[in-house]
Amino acid sequence: MSGKQTNDSMLPQHAQTSRILLNIEDYHQAAKEKLSKMTYDYYRSGADDEITLQENINAFRRIKLRPRVFVNVSNHSTDPNSCSVTLLNGQTKCSFPLLIAPTAMHRMADDAGERSTARAAVRANTAMILSSLSTTRIEDVAAEHQQALKEYPSSTSQLWFQLYILRDREFTARLVQRAEKAGFRALVVTVDASRFGNREADRRNSFRLPENMQLENLYDGGLKEAQGDHVSALNDFIAKNLDETLTWKDIKWLREISRLPIIVKGIMTGEDAQLAVQADVDGIVVSNHGARQIDTTFSTIEVLPEIVSIVRRMQTKKKIDIYIDGGIRRGTDILKALALGADAILVGRPILWGLAVAGCQGVVDVIEILRREFKLTMMLCGCTSLPNGSNMTTSSLVTMPKSRL
Repeated sequence: MSGKQTNDSMLPQHAQTSRILLNIEDYHQAAKEKLSKMTYDYYRSGADDEITLQENINAFRRIKLRPRVFVNVSNHSTDPNSCSVTLLNGQTKCSFPLLIAPTAMHRMADDAGERSTARAAVRANTAMILSSLSTTRIEDVAAEHQQALKEYPSSTSQLWFQLYILRDREFTARLVQRAEKAGFRALVVTVDASRFGNREADRRNSFRLPENMQLENLYDGGLKEAQGDHVSALNDFIAKNLDETLTWKDIKWLREISRLPIIVKGIMTGEDAQLAVQADVDGIVVSNHGARQIDTTFSTIEVLPEIVSIVRRMQTKKKIDIYIDGGIRRGTDILKALALGADAILVGRPILWGLAVAGCQGVVDVIEILRREFKLTMMLCGCTSLPNGSNMTTSSLVTMPKSRL
């Protein structure tokens, strides 16, 4: 189900590159060589001076693991499901605690685009969150996902839909209804984008979608004009169509039009985590939008413990899932996030690098690299099962750095 095995005798080496690809950075560099500068910069870049972009990665490196020894961890060698995780109060099961984050415009990396990514999600037995800004229609992604599930019947993969609540509520409601009808199992509402951040690389490159592509799910009715002649005046689109008046009351509106679980993406403070719990959400993604919105904000892993503490203290009726994205490049990063209370992690840019290098197979290989690294880290740290740092300020598995100020 999980595609190519990445053991010592069969390491990923694709026709597009002569190098053996051992880790996420290898895929990053191979993708950089293949993609146009405009596309690569769009995927890679962050806001302003990209300080937070680098901090998302560096903050993980400052957290130190505390491995335990002489622990029988043989179950990880014998049980392929030893790292599986159940999410959304039993509604979702993944082969290990990694989900595919929503990222825009996959067809710039691979002609089959989001369809390749959906197929890879099935093969890797995980969930894919489809971006509203995808270059493939919701229904086409769902059809590819369903076909792949028939070919890999043991997979429990699901599709979730990332949603921007637009000024045009009728259009937003139609998007939600389309996703629900197509079989998507959850809504992931982005809450940190009243406008897009200052992404200077895109402005320097005069970023635009290629002529044969469009934002398929937004190319509808009154939103046609926003895309014009395929020029990606993306900030213009955001300014015209995202709603700057959004408040937590809009989560209630979303509840009224859909029965799907609601996950809010973009929480970075304890105060907003508290409001999210009060809004009765089903999950929270600790996220700074891949450092593409506000520069010099905290990295996501730095704020995770505070948010976990508040959410776990407040939740009563149901468990609220806590996810995290931003800067996760190694299996050690995944273990650190789980040790600090996350239920699962989301990866975005690494998926795009795999997609650019080898389409569906490249995505599968990237996930397999992280799976292999994560399971190895679990064994070397003496973890027989997934850590749960949710009931303590800092798990005994990790040591947080002292303040650098």
